[in-house]
Amino acid sequence: MFEIIIYILLILSLIYGFYFLIMASGVFRKKKCEIDNNKKNHFAILIAARNEETVIKNLINSLKKQNYPSNKYDVYVIVNNCTDNTLEVAKNAGAKIIECKQKVKSKGEVLKYTFNKLKSNDEIDAYVIFDADNVVHREFLNKMNDSINCGYEVVQGFRDTKNICDNWLSTSYAILYYLQSLFINKSRFNFGMSSFLNGTGFMVKKETIDQYGYDPKTITEDIEYTAICAINGIKIAFNENAITYDEQVTDFKSSLKQRKRWSFGAIQCLKNYTGSLIKEGIKNKRFECFDVIIFYFGIIFHVLFTIVSLIGIFYNVFYLNDFNSMDVVIYFIMFLINYFIGVVFRMIVIKKCNKSIKENIWGILLFDLFVLSWFPINFICLFIKDCNWDHIKHDRNVDTLNI
Repeated sequence: MFEIIIYILLILSLIYGFYFLIMASGVFRKKKCEIDNNKKNHFAILIAARNEETVIKNLINSLKKQNYPSNKYDVYVIVNNCTDNTLEVAKNAGAKIIECKQKVKSKGEVLKYTFNKLKSNDEIDAYVIFDADNVVHREFLNKMNDSINCGYEVVQGFRDTKNICDNWLSTSYAILYYLQSLFINKSRFNFGMSSFLNGTGFMVKKETIDQYGYDPKTITEDIEYTAICAINGIKIAFNENAITYDEQVTDFKSSLKQRKRWSFGAIQCLKNYTGSLIKEGIKNKRFECFDVIIFYFGIIFHVLFTIVSLIGIFYNVFYLNDFNSMDVVIYFIMFLINYFIGVVFRMIVIKKCNKSIKENIWGILLFDLFVLSWFPINFICLFIKDCNWDHIKHDRNVDTLNI
């Protein structure tokens, strides 16, 4: 019986891997955007901020340097129960302030509050959402404007990293986002499918929010809104030239807390939206709905496959005594081959994104450890009932020059 379970999971993993490879192959295709007009849309830039006095000024300054008409965008900082000088710093830097004094459980609830506040503002064509620790390429709004004029309602930009060389952990995060941008978002967009939102540097048209509403039920608003778009037949576009530079955490404890929130939010989405995704996917033949489900299910599958694989090893070694020295050599060689292929692939990705292999070598070599550490996080999230939206403390000012 146990062998049957092993074989079933092995077959599922092969199918899952094959599906990922097919989806990832879209990165080699090209998709042209036909711009319908040259309208300069009016953007409302939204920055949810809780105790962000250290980093908020850099973001606002980079937004003020946009190569886009200054009368065609406004920067709003939504101050959420701050105990520091975020409000004063943001105001002095030139941002408009919206105070959200109500108690919120997620960034999504802050955005909901803001959308309601700005609903009557007919001047706004689209919202752009950033995290407070970002800085933005000066062509960001121009590129998003092109995407709107191509007819897209929701667009995710390219998520780069401004502190990639800090240590192996920040490099691992950068590699993760590069993989997501290239092999999940760009590839799907090139196939004519829907991309995935990833938390910051994305745009949504105001009329889309007004038409379908925005009422978050989870602590990961990006994954949740990806599902909502799929259910409503809205394809999320990807613009690799709209670049956001994100600041990654550099200590393992903060990383575990952050990824715990991501995993818990994905499981929340699985519980809240799987039924609707299946219903709409079948009813309206929307493949994107099933694509989102597969993405969600990856967390549960990762836990199941890891547990069964570990049990399988112990079963062979201690119960069947079917594990000799030659097996050890073969498995070790297979491990080294797979690891070496992964390292080379990550080097190619780092080079493709115009980063130094030498300066990021430890993150390239230890990326598998970063991924492996996700297993206990995913396992715990299957059983906990709640997870807090914790603020990540920034104790330094990291800027990115000449962007």
